[in-house]
Amino acid sequence: MTAVHVTVWDDRERSGGGRAATASGADAAPALFVHNIFTWGSDPVYGFAGQRPLADRRRLLLVDRRGYGDSPDTARSDFAVDAEDIADVLGDEVGGSGVGGVHLVGHGNGAVSALLAAARRPDLVRSLALIQPSAFTAAAHHPVVAGLLARVRDGAPGIPDGVTPEQYLRASTEGLGMAMPEPTSRRLRAVATSMRERPVWEAEIPLEAIRDAALPILVVCGTWERAPALYREHVGLPLMAVAESLTDSLGGRILWVPGYYPHTQEPAAVNAALREFWG
Repeated sequence: MTAVHVTVWDDRERSGGGRAATASGADAAPALFVHNIFTWGSDPVYGFAGQRPLADRRRLLLVDRRGYGDSPDTARSDFAVDAEDIADVLGDEVGGSGVGGVHLVGHGNGAVSALLAAARRPDLVRSLALIQPSAFTAAAHHPVVAGLLARVRDGAPGIPDGVTPEQYLRASTEGLGMAMPEPTSRRLRAVATSMRERPVWEAEIPLEAIRDAALPILVVCGTWERAPALYREHVGLPLMAVAESLTDSLGGRILWVPGYYPHTQEPAAVNAALREFWG
């Protein structure tokens, strides 16, 4: 039994598709989603609620990383521990259903853990989709990313003592020109976990292992032209550089989507791309 909560969506019976056999006659392989910071798997604001329509063809598994959603608390969220949890969920799903692998989708910091899990257990992964992955070390050669890494590694200011999760959420949204979501207890718990998450720039992405696995790769990234200027400069430009770099280094393909939160702002476009990618 895995240590984290997994929300399961499966609407195949309700949609009249039965077991929704693919063109090859086999059941559609399930898909597992790994969320970013400030959120949880089924969250409609930053999570994957917009991907619920994909459950008409296949089983969707939405992981709540430790400290988020309905998963247990953790002293410090860690991408390496998350990768182990993801591998466990993949193994349970493959072992329990007999499928040949699971389609793995990760967003932001969750994409870093998805990459690590795929490198560790490529035999359990059928494809890998990365939505604005925060895999900065994999693109350290890019000037924009190199500048970001230099700032954080040279002691960029951390979170001051005494800052509450609600204050941090407000600064991270309204402070950058975006709307702040309702500070519910569930949201603030997710923010508190994010505040003490292990920095993703400490992650070394095993690109060679993923290339050797020959997994189909899809990278999804916003175009960021509608984003607030500060958010685009400090977050968007590095993420776009990472998306391009990973696409090139892993031999994948990239989908550019208007906006800066592709799967929530443009769910129809992202869902259509995932359907095509999964086949």
